[in-house]
Amino acid sequence: MNEILLERLHRKLAALPDERAYQVLDYVEFLESKYAERPAGAPAFQKVAETLEDTMRAGRVPMTMIRGTMDAVAKAGKFLERVAAAGKAAVEEATHKPADQAPPVEEREPPG
Repeated sequence: MNEILLERLHRKLAALPDERAYQVLDYVEFLESKYAERPAGAPAFQKVAETLEDTMRAGRVPMTMIRGTMDAVAKAGKFLERVAAAGKAAVEEATHKPADQAPPVEEREPPG
């Protein structure tokens, strides 16, 4: 999807109330199930959050509660992403050999 179309869709969705945006989401998921060449993948935490959101919607939880819950879940997701990035950086740093600890270079006498 090109950037202009994506931005246009985002602008239109942002103008809708949550209840109507969920109707659009339901329709998009229907179209995806029927016509998509490949399903849209999502990271594991995102899938958990979407399942929670769908469960709350199916249970007819009020939109204000869903919005508040999903805001909290999104903040938790961002926190976990930062923790994962910090852990990855720590592992990379621990496995990276600094230049001063490089293996010694064997010195040879010039012939002659």
